[in-house]
Amino acid sequence: MRLLRARPPVFRVVMLALLCLAAGPAPRAAGERAAGAQDMHPTIRAEVELVNLVFTAADRKGRVVEGLGPNDFELFEDGKRQEIEYFSDPGKGSDIPLTIALLVDTSGSVRRKLEYEQAAAAQFFRDILRPDRDLALIIQFDSEVNLVQDFTQDPEALYRALATLRAGNNTALYDAVYLAAEEKLKGEAGRKVIVVLTDGADTSSLVKKETAIEAAQKNDILIYGIGVHDSRFAADFGVLRKFARETGGEFFSPKARIEEIGDAFRSIQRDIRGHYSLGYTPSNRLRDGAFRKIELRAKRSGVRVRTRSGYYAPRPSPRR
Repeated sequence: MRLLRARPPVFRVVMLALLCLAAGPAPRAAGERAAGAQDMHPTIRAEVELVNLVFTAADRKGRVVEGLGPNDFELFEDGKRQEIEYFSDPGKGSDIPLTIALLVDTSGSVRRKLEYEQAAAAQFFRDILRPDRDLALIIQFDSEVNLVQDFTQDPEALYRALATLRAGNNTALYDAVYLAAEEKLKGEAGRKVIVVLTDGADTSSLVKKETAIEAAQKNDILIYGIGVHDSRFAADFGVLRKFARETGGEFFSPKARIEEIGDAFRSIQRDIRGHYSLGYTPSNRLRDGAFRKIELRAKRSGVRVRTRSGYYAPRPSPRR
């Protein structure tokens, strides 16, 4: 199955809206989560204006801090204090389904690292996916964006898909993130994560970096970046850092050796398993579609909180 190249964003949004209205909810393929699985942490919606935050609390050495409760945090939206209405620690959060989209850069600039990436990613899936609960898919991108393995719970199917990856040309990084968010992860329940393996140097996307970030933010997706670099080509790890910072993920920059790429995947696994989540009803009830800045602070000294930078308020419902 192939993902279409990203069209200009306005056209794509209109196209997707028309398709959704015409077709209704898409049927789930065999092996996906059972029908009736509930979204335990809903994003902001028209009927219930609840904002969900998935976040990580870490010490100065980057180690996940567990055992914290709602009274250990202060929450602000556009500078105004908000009341935390529900809270889930990493223990309770482990029951929440996890969906992972692995985006692999197969452009010529990362050709020499591809074998290492394939082996490390395969082990990552074997370690992190829980039977009957979690799903993963694989997207490769070079000058085009292609879905090489759709949603599955089978690590061996993911391994076989990784083995088919071959290097191409150019890098459509922003298109890949945008399409993964809007066409694959948008309708998924629970925690949603994009892991990107790339040198960060986008050379052929049709959508802008900001559009890709917005798509991830609107769909409650955390982005983790693993920077891979060949000294013969330019890299732009600043892009991966921005993706991670704006969505609440993290960036890792291993060297070429497979052990270090594997270490990056293991760090991502620990981070995901240490996720907290909370929900609140915003004091600002305006439906203006505006971006609202979120700040979550830990009261405990030495604890650093990492979460997305904000969210987009709902737009007004159309008048009937």
